[in-house]
Amino acid sequence: MTTVGEFMTTRLVTMDGNDTLAAAAQEMRDSAIGDVVVTNGDDVVGIVTDRDITVRGVAADLDPNRARLHEISSRDVITVSQHDDAVAAADLMRTYAVRRLPVIDDGRLVGLVSMGDLAVEREPQSVLADISADDPNN
Repeated sequence: MTTVGEFMTTRLVTMDGNDTLAAAAQEMRDSAIGDVVVTNGDDVVGIVTDRDITVRGVAADLDPNRARLHEISSRDVITVSQHDDAVAAADLMRTYAVRRLPVIDDGRLVGLVSMGDLAVEREPQSVLADISADDPNN
């Protein structure tokens, strides 16, 4: 059995729900990532992706310098443990139609597993795995 911990991403960026959309977009750019985990103290309360900023924020005419992450973040976050089976994590993504799962152990955020991570691990010859394994082009 392959576990989530064997291939999860541990290079995470977390931001507070009161941070602005602009701050999150700048952090994503600077860190070459497509999402930030929204936290309240040590608790994971949401995820915001670059697409969320565009569709839920800018396209909804929110001011990126004033709107806060908690206004657009995905809530009711589904999480996994680093000891969970990778196939079970993929099934959760399919069931809940999500592309990323925060990895929590002992109540603490320790990683993030994405659909791309799963593809690289489970189907290394797939197009998604090929794209996900490549360096960012931004």
